[in-house]
Amino acid sequence: MTSHQIRQAFLDFFRSKGHLIVPSAPLVAKNDPTLMFNNSGMAQFKDFFLGNGTPPSIRIADTQKCLRVSGKHNDLEDVGFDTYHHTMFEMLGNWSFGDYFKKEAITWAWELLTEVYKLPKERMYVSVFEGDSKDGVPFDQEAWDLWKPIVGEDRIILGNKKDNFWEMGDTGPCGPCSEIHIDLRPEADLALVSGKSLVNNDHPQVVEIWNLVFMQFERKADSSLIPLPATHVDTGMGFERLCMAVQSKMSNYDTDVFQNTIGVLETLSGKVYGGNDEPFADIAMRVIADHIRAVSFAITDGQLPSNVKAGYVIRRILRRAVRYGYSYLGLQEPFFHKLVPVLADQFKDVFTELKAQEEFVTRVILEEEKSFLRTLESGLKRLDVIINSQKDKGVNTIAGDEVFELSDTFGFPVDLTALIAREKGFQIDETGFQAALQEQKKRSRQDAAKEATDWIELRESEGVEFLGYDFEETHSNVVKYRKVKTKAGEEYHIVLDRTPFYAEMGGQVGDTGVLELNGRTIAISDTKKENDLFVHISTDKNLDEALQQADHVVAKIDTQRRAKIKANHTATHLMLSSMREVLGTHIGQKGSYLNDEVLRFDFSHFSKVTDEELKKIEDIVNAKIRENITLDERRNVPIQQALDLGATATFGEKYGDFVRLIIFDPKFSFELCGGTHVPSTGEIGLFKFTSEGSVSAGVRRVEAVTGEKALELMRQQEETLTKLKELLKSPTDLIKAVENLVEERNALQKKISALENEKLQDIKAGLIAGMEKHKTFNLIVEKVNVPAADSLKQLSYELKDQVENLIVVLGADIAGKPQLSVFIAENIVLETELNAGKIVKELAKEIRGGGGGQPFFATAGGSDATGLESALAKAKEQF
Repeated sequence: MTSHQIRQAFLDFFRSKGHLIVPSAPLVAKNDPTLMFNNSGMAQFKDFFLGNGTPPSIRIADTQKCLRVSGKHNDLEDVGFDTYHHTMFEMLGNWSFGDYFKKEAITWAWELLTEVYKLPKERMYVSVFEGDSKDGVPFDQEAWDLWKPIVGEDRIILGNKKDNFWEMGDTGPCGPCSEIHIDLRPEADLALVSGKSLVNNDHPQVVEIWNLVFMQFERKADSSLIPLPATHVDTGMGFERLCMAVQSKMSNYDTDVFQNTIGVLETLSGKVYGGNDEPFADIAMRVIADHIRAVSFAITDGQLPSNVKAGYVIRRILRRAVRYGYSYLGLQEPFFHKLVPVLADQFKDVFTELKAQEEFVTRVILEEEKSFLRTLESGLKRLDVIINSQKDKGVNTIAGDEVFELSDTFGFPVDLTALIAREKGFQIDETGFQAALQEQKKRSRQDAAKEATDWIELRESEGVEFLGYDFEETHSNVVKYRKVKTKAGEEYHIVLDRTPFYAEMGGQVGDTGVLELNGRTIAISDTKKENDLFVHISTDKNLDEALQQADHVVAKIDTQRRAKIKANHTATHLMLSSMREVLGTHIGQKGSYLNDEVLRFDFSHFSKVTDEELKKIEDIVNAKIRENITLDERRNVPIQQALDLGATATFGEKYGDFVRLIIFDPKFSFELCGGTHVPSTGEIGLFKFTSEGSVSAGVRRVEAVTGEKALELMRQQEETLTKLKELLKSPTDLIKAVENLVEERNALQKKISALENEKLQDIKAGLIAGMEKHKTFNLIVEKVNVPAADSLKQLSYELKDQVENLIVVLGADIAGKPQLSVFIAENIVLETELNAGKIVKELAKEIRGGGGGQPFFATAGGSDATGLESALAKAKEQF
């Protein structure tokens, strides 16, 4: 069977058992603060297990895109080194929400594996939970009794909490599980060692293929377990491992899931997978074949590579793949992006979104590759120098400040340095790295982790009813609340049974307002969506008693703020349609942020939007505003019907079976959207762009204002013009007057620069004349009289162009402020341990200052100019 047939057989089997087949949720998790990426098949169904929502069917099956590269479930370091771990993988799963339980889950799993896939019964083992006294969970006798007549006692293994009690995270639904393992070793190996002894021992051919989780409990914040309102089934079968078993392969990477990609790598590198003497060539091909899937699908689902949070994870994966290709396959030009078309064709009938965005994903990856390759070569050379130096000293640890230098200067993530070091038998000083990171303040500190209590349940509820499309206030009840400690202080999170408050999602910020209860008014500063819950956030103090005694709540939003948000959201729809008209139909939303002040919109486009194009877009939007088009809102439309009508959907969003349509003229703006909108476009008033720029490869960003903010902007611009006219004595031609001033200034600046340059050339000649010549380098250490700190850099770089193997240390007293600079030729840095940043930092102590920079050039400033002479004397001692 091909991988496509294997996947389809799974879905067809469970369809025959009364399961609804649903699409995969996006790889990037939405509205779940506990997850960065969907890391399991059950992630999108978590609220159904907790009783916070109602599933579309009590029996569901699907294949879910998953990513495990962060947090508790992190397989990144294993990927490539073995043949069965992956970053992104497909999880085939079937679920029961309060319907069938262990008997059906076990018998159906066995039926599918042995009768449909024809896997050999004698090669399979199963495990059941042995119990855990600490949690008070007994041995799973029921599962044992069900498996015994199917496989016999000798093929049942007792598993501990680590292996046979499944938890999604630190809190949430969980329960005992039964794993199904298969022994794929050659016949000769079976006779030597029992497969049972190899289960859960990381053997590459004795692997778990299916986990049947019996959801019975919820793990609370205090680590206690409470029974769920109803028992559920959550199964997860690794698609790639299943293909290995069904196709009788010895590795996941030998299946047709990966072979097309590996075939391209063989062509590009000239190496044969499985036929290389160097083991890291095969590892590299596995790493790359795996990582291209994670990166491509993450970008498709809206997560672009970046330096923060989820974007940083994707950038790490991409750079890890590129580095393996560079180091072990000889691929020193961009290659990673060339794998996207192969992947898009392979999944075009399963995950269609990649094929639809193939060009965009390819170009984003290409730009990321180019950026990384620019720094990779010099970084690898520098790391080799560091490692060789440590070897000479008999030390097998790379110092933390060296790791930081590689990160800061060469763009090496710390995990990449650790990986390369590990391959060479070294480790890194993680503690020292973190200290250097904090000292230099090169990265923003992560938000302090939130510490939340368990929910305090006050009433039973079937879920939150959102009434904010039709009402600005509602009469409600408090369902539950919790207290959360944050960096800013303590918050109360409040859930109502019905609410007019829009929770932040789809780029639109959450509503603010008040809750009135028992004579008390509680200020709501934000509203967030946590899975399917609308969470009202208040920073008011001591609310426990008021919330617990509240019989009735009046929930009121800030209507004026909501009106401005609605105007910005509708303007965004009009703007997107206008962009597609002016720039092309390739324009797609890649992110947005809408509040009562501004609208920000990220979109796919590979060139700057010109001023003329921005004007055209503005004109179209404002024309539609003047037309005062009435909103045509349609709720609960079947999603396929909406798409057939031509509605625009956003890639990476999870849509249900029924959607909401927002239409402002069906021939112009026709979108799927859950946000709030004005009843007619005339209420927007006015639309005006404020900025346009690049966010990342292939993604541009515009910001704009509407209504009062647009009018305010225009008035500010008028005031600026008035002040300019006053300063220039009310010229008849303001533009010409400003141009004349600029020309005069430029002419004067050129004269000043010429004079300063003449002086610098004289200084440079004197420095060369007094240069000290050593065996392996030339040295200049002098105090100079220059007009600005930038002159030190100019002198250093001009000296470098004239003198080889040069080290330059310069000091200057600039208007009473001492300045130092250190330059070291690049070849000297790469061949020695000399580092300009470290040296200047030490010299700066003499002038009561500080500084830093790159290993090749660094500067420092201080407050004590009298220390310049001693600083320069100290510099001479360094060399």
